[in-house]
Amino acid sequence: MIQFDAIFLVDDDPINNLINKRLLGKFGISENIHEFLEAEDALSALSKLPENQSVVIFLDLNMPVLNGWEFLDKYIQVFQNRNDKIIILSSSIDFLDRQKAKLYELVSGFLEKPLTMDKISLTFKD
Repeated sequence: MIQFDAIFLVDDDPINNLINKRLLGKFGISENIHEFLEAEDALSALSKLPENQSVVIFLDLNMPVLNGWEFLDKYIQVFQNRNDKIIILSSSIDFLDRQKAKLYELVSGFLEKPLTMDKISLTFKD
């Protein structure tokens, strides 16, 4: 069932990352799950990967230093040739955040925390 070369969890909460890593590990969409507490670190790691490697990125919106929106803007500037799947995973229930996410063509989903097996199944159904 492996669909991606890597999964990036971009969230400043290490507990969320740990739980999500275990859930995604059970689902089996990738053997390589990487956690990033800062969005800049995730962008740096992406720059070291070949463009043909497929990555799914679970992105929190509310983070210090570089927030999720800023991550998306930098991603668009730097990684035009990548074809990654970006899913916003946020505790935000703000309707405006959902509307703003739709303005980004590269965002393929918006999930509310907490991540669950059901949400993963719906996101990666064939």
